[in-house]
Amino acid sequence: MIRQSVIFDVGRVLFDWDLRHLFAKLIEDEQELEWFVTNVVTPEWHFQHDAGRPLAAMLSELKAAFPGQGRLIDAYAARFNETIPGPIPGSLELVERLDAAGVPLFAITNFGHEFWEGFRPTQPVFDRFRDIIVSGTEKMMKPDPAIYRLAIARFGIDPAGALFIDDVAANVAGAETAGIAGHRFVDAAALERELVTRRYLPA
Repeated sequence: MIRQSVIFDVGRVLFDWDLRHLFAKLIEDEQELEWFVTNVVTPEWHFQHDAGRPLAAMLSELKAAFPGQGRLIDAYAARFNETIPGPIPGSLELVERLDAAGVPLFAITNFGHEFWEGFRPTQPVFDRFRDIIVSGTEKMMKPDPAIYRLAIARFGIDPAGALFIDDVAANVAGAETAGIAGHRFVDAAALERELVTRRYLPA
């Protein structure tokens, strides 16, 4: 059993994510852009894929509901990586420092299976992680208690020695109900202080 470990979320902890990063390139009018990401390709609709729903079924339904938006809906599928413009400042450096210190690293991410297959190979930082649980693959999402139980079992970790980092309060609370300490991510500087305080990193 692994006595001490750190478990990261991916979106908005390690990497920035927002549908607007893609669609601002395709929709010039700001009001039209906001209408589109509020009514057509919305975060709530997108989260169905995170939960394990096949992308093809989602796309066909949405194009039937919004027949004039087919080009943009197809762009969501074809160019999803453009919704992730780059890393959160300082976060990947903390991953590197933890890895260099010998701290076992894991991740639990709400991420669609098909999109993860396209994103994961582009980011060598994930080679530093021993295992990553992807919600769309497992068909369970944070903060469902089952995903944390799966993580404890599959990672082979002692929850009492683990720290889970996520930007969503409910996801942090879910980990805490499974006996894993939580840190709600705001920025890398605050996370660094937490890692030092908990002695995952040297002062």
